[in-house]
Amino acid sequence: MKVEIAALIAGGAALASAQQSVWGQCGGIGWTGPTTCASGSYCSSLNPYYSQCLPGAQTTTAATTTASRTTTSASRTTTSASTTARTTTPTTTLRTSTTTTRTTTPSASPTTGTKKFEYVGVNESGAEFGENTIPGVLGTHYTWPSPSSIDYFTARGLNTFRINTKMERISPPSSGGLTGPFDNAYISGLDTIVNYVTNKGAYAIIDPHNYGRFNGGIITDTNAFKTWWTNIANRYKNNPRVIFDTNNEYHTMDQNLVVALNQAAIDGIRASGATNTIFVEGNQWSGAWSWLSVNAPTMITLRDPLNKLVFQMHQYLDSDSSGTSETCVSATILKERLTEATNWCLQNNVKCILGEVGAGNNSQCKQAVQDGLTYALNSGAWVGVLWWAAGPWWGTYFQSIEPPNGAAVSAYVPILQSFV
Repeated sequence: MKVEIAALIAGGAALASAQQSVWGQCGGIGWTGPTTCASGSYCSSLNPYYSQCLPGAQTTTAATTTASRTTTSASRTTTSASTTARTTTPTTTLRTSTTTTRTTTPSASPTTGTKKFEYVGVNESGAEFGENTIPGVLGTHYTWPSPSSIDYFTARGLNTFRINTKMERISPPSSGGLTGPFDNAYISGLDTIVNYVTNKGAYAIIDPHNYGRFNGGIITDTNAFKTWWTNIANRYKNNPRVIFDTNNEYHTMDQNLVVALNQAAIDGIRASGATNTIFVEGNQWSGAWSWLSVNAPTMITLRDPLNKLVFQMHQYLDSDSSGTSETCVSATILKERLTEATNWCLQNNVKCILGEVGAGNNSQCKQAVQDGLTYALNSGAWVGVLWWAAGPWWGTYFQSIEPPNGAAVSAYVPILQSFV
């Protein structure tokens, strides 16, 4: 998602009189229900969009925070400009989004003919939760995807799972950081879910969900980043169904640094001897809506000796492309926001993937998703799509596609199935 927040966002929490039961939702962007928890439990911010009542007392463990780079939904505005404001120091980041209004040729139904995406699936969240508590406790601050969730999707033909992780839990800052040894317990948890996915015949994308940051600051040491990726690749290079995603949603960073980090990751992966596919992401949340103005001139300079790069972009359908509202701008907004990026992919003869997309469960949003994905498929520019998001702790989050009862399951699983 687009927003990273270091503290619980639940306006008016102190004034709320109702109490949520244990395991219930108690906060997050857009949440209007109870914000305090029943006796014997406390409200824990698992991510910016979902806080949950967990049993026990609030932990006082020192946390690694990202308060210096907090982004709030109130600070994001949509304009017709083609540029995105970029800074590296303020605590509030302005994001502008471009909406393309050009007319496009109507798309045919994806069910006509045999053309399908190569990768269709979901983001699996959980292991990156509890971002302010490092290393955190499994089952309290973070969790791994559920095997039953993988079973549900693969039984319906979906074949790709983006496994969100936290770099600080893989390589603890206290043990050498990016160049230090892996934490045995956390990396073993990653091994387990990766092997489960790939043994089902599906693809597992290893995604450090870090926004170009580590231990509270922007990653600037490209050599250390290269070493980290060499170590990861050494662990998984013999599994051809593993895909490496260099980092989730670099943002408000120097553009040359974003390119340098991506190239360092590519070089580190190939230095291990790995031949796996690599997904690269751009600056400003890797948004498709702003790709042409922000990332296109420099990201195209990336080089892979095996020519197995896929450019990953993200796109949401609400007014500011943040994915925080259930309201979609129009029934054609996804296609409109993908048009410029689609043309860039085609003109440069590169593969691109829509690594995050999400919307509310309503008729206009469903039309927009169906229309946009059909356009993307028929364009020949895009190799796949991944929904944001599955994961066992999403609760009532409106984009949750966690089976069997996530808010997006009934509307969007059938749509995703039609493209694979």
